[in-house]
Amino acid sequence: MAKLSKRAKSNRAAVEGKEFLPLDEAVSLVKSNATSKFDESIEISMNLGVDPRHADQMVRGVVTLPNGTGKTVRVAVFARGPKADEATAAGADIVGAEDLMETIQSGKIEFDRCIATPDMMPIVGRLGKVLGPRGLMPNPKVGTVTMDVAQAVKNAKGGEVQFRVEKAGIVHGGVGKASFDAAQIAENIRAFVGAVSRAKPTGAKGVYLKKISLSSTMGPGVSVDVASTSAE
Repeated sequence: MAKLSKRAKSNRAAVEGKEFLPLDEAVSLVKSNATSKFDESIEISMNLGVDPRHADQMVRGVVTLPNGTGKTVRVAVFARGPKADEATAAGADIVGAEDLMETIQSGKIEFDRCIATPDMMPIVGRLGKVLGPRGLMPNPKVGTVTMDVAQAVKNAKGGEVQFRVEKAGIVHGGVGKASFDAAQIAENIRAFVGAVSRAKPTGAKGVYLKKISLSSTMGPGVSVDVASTSAE
């Protein structure tokens, strides 16, 4: 078992015995534990009362965080002609068609979000085994298969976060950086939780939002009082 550093021990001690904290208190504690030399990301983890193995219990969606993510998002767009020009003008990092497909097939994936016009999906579909496991496959449900590629690029670069429940019924997401002030992080969290709440599937039974925790990249998790995350 790896030996904990003094900082790790100190961080763990700081959260020991503290559970289900009000959101504002939890955010302050996570920020105070983010003491690395780099700007740590703040992550949320939500345990949901769903079984994603059933189609009517899948949770998937997108949310635009009011204060952005603090991350530089690299965007690739599958488009041709005027739509390719629109994507480039909107700030897309990579734009292409068959050439982009070949680049991806060669193992070169230098982007964090993939967008496509509908007519490009026969090409993109060949990349399902590559893009799918990485969560990069364009999907109309989250606005990444669209004719409005310019807006999709702007959304991706402006704080839009996609979420999808994992096999264990957990949703993860980045909700800011440690350098954000506490109010900005809390506002982003409420927006994220609100979006996941609205995405509640028809097949979900019983308690839907079971547990929420926050952590920084290098810090321990802090459990949050679910009721305190409501935007109301």
